[in-house]
Amino acid sequence: MPANRRLGRAHDQRMAILKNLTTALIMNGKVVTTVARAKEIQKISEKLISQAIREKDNFTSKEVTYSAAKLDSKGKKVLVSKTSKNGNVFDVVDREVKKKAVQVDAASRLAARKNMMRWLRKSHDEEGNTVNPANKLFDEIAPRFAGRQGGYTRIIKLGTRRGDASEMAQIELV
Repeated sequence: MPANRRLGRAHDQRMAILKNLTTALIMNGKVVTTVARAKEIQKISEKLISQAIREKDNFTSKEVTYSAAKLDSKGKKVLVSKTSKNGNVFDVVDREVKKKAVQVDAASRLAARKNMMRWLRKSHDEEGNTVNPANKLFDEIAPRFAGRQGGYTRIIKLGTRRGDASEMAQIELV
């Protein structure tokens, strides 16, 4: 017995559909699709949310030093004139050393993140900024479902589609 429904598509097309629908579910909270696709998305998304809940607090913080260009009051880079060994004068961007606290994933959380990125695609929010759905899973969705033991999604059947009479459903996060 196959692990996934075939959905009447070739493997690459089927995987693309499932990845796009799973990403849309995580980013928007609900998706309207056919019942067969909704059942497949449900299996995938339940596993991803379970992994996110299990690994949500499995990280450490670390302070990192980095070099950044100095900026003036208008936000432009500050240039400094330097002289080379040959006597040539040229401009160099003036830099300063800054410190920043970053989050370092533990090995199991990193493995979970890689598995999530296998099923999720980078997306954009309303302002056009790039959003990583794995971060949304760890930061927003996992804390919301932390007390639950499964059943993170629900499928609501909507009836048949007018064009081809396919059974439609809405899958949403509970």
